[in-house]
Amino acid sequence: MSEEELRVSKIKYGTVIDHISGGYALDVVKILGITGKEKRIMTIAINVPSKQLGTKDIVKIEGRALNSEEVNKIAIVAPHASINIIKNYSVVEKLEVKLPQIITDIVKCINPVCITNSDEPVGSKFSVESVEPLILKCHYCGYVLEKNDTLSQM
Repeated sequence: MSEEELRVSKIKYGTVIDHISGGYALDVVKILGITGKEKRIMTIAINVPSKQLGTKDIVKIEGRALNSEEVNKIAIVAPHASINIIKNYSVVEKLEVKLPQIITDIVKCINPVCITNSDEPVGSKFSVESVEPLILKCHYCGYVLEKNDTLSQM
């Protein structure tokens, strides 16, 4: 890539979430609870050309590291993403997100009669039936959620 094509600047310290499927960067930002009112620099690139994916999104967050729960949440909407930890403008650690086979207490069941939506103190639990397209099955009632169902409640 030539200097004329450089669209996203480097960050000194923070996290870069790369290889997000095109069009899902804003969902990743929402999952992380980022509103834009935080006092930190953030870059969001949407539908950037990618040899692997055709198009991809990138989110760069200056001065913030992600915890394992946040990484698991990102895997729900961006199962092919990679997370780069940046220190002094260099990648010091690279993590590949991986969707676990069982997802617990991240997504809620949208079936109103599911026990997880009653007054009982029961957390949600889903098995991953498919990664692409995302299909989750509730452990308790068998209700099937698709990617749009999960995005609407995160």
